[in-house]
Amino acid sequence: MKKKVAVLTGAGVSAESGLKTFRDSNGLWEEYHVEDVATIDGWLRDPELVIEFYNKRRSQLETALPNEAHKALARLEEKFDVSIITQNVDDLHERAGSSNILHLHGELTKVRSEDYPELIYTIGYKDIKIGDKCDKGCQLRPHIVWFGEAVPLIEEASQIVSEADYLLIIGTSLQVYPAAGLIHYAKQGCRKYLVDPNAAYYNNDINVMKESAGKAVPELVEKLLQEVSA
Repeated sequence: MKKKVAVLTGAGVSAESGLKTFRDSNGLWEEYHVEDVATIDGWLRDPELVIEFYNKRRSQLETALPNEAHKALARLEEKFDVSIITQNVDDLHERAGSSNILHLHGELTKVRSEDYPELIYTIGYKDIKIGDKCDKGCQLRPHIVWFGEAVPLIEEASQIVSEADYLLIIGTSLQVYPAAGLIHYAKQGCRKYLVDPNAAYYNNDINVMKESAGKAVPELVEKLLQEVSA
């Protein structure tokens, strides 16, 4: 039976593909305030602005490509049972070839009904606009978990981490909850690795690699594949 690897990824994985976050300078997000485009209050106040913002991000995503970190994680499936838990809303893990991905914070390529959250539609990289409705006649909104909203998949993510033999934490500051708390669900004996050039999390039972994901992840994946083949 293959050993289980849980991978928690954050913005640092996709940054090398050119996708920016609120913490980056000189990026798309610099034009907007987080409270205006990533909260339910912002949506209620100005849905057109929110839709414009996510339309731009979707357009940007269409031309982005998976980087070496995404590709390396897909290769892990050759020898391991891999589950990727990502805080990212892009589809770069899918496009790199990973097959088991849990999107904690939603997906940019999907929209859902404003009033019926179970009605979710895949739109790819297309724009949406005010007046686009779900099957029940309600406005469509981005399928994104905004700040202050519940994270519906956090329990499933906790279960995945609790069963893992390896936990790889890549490109995340471990500052955003509840995702940051997932590390505490790892079982005794789980081997943990943290890859982040700005890592500030230190613990005796975690291997910290203060390098970019694009450099460190392929090296780490190769090491784990060789270990299991030995």
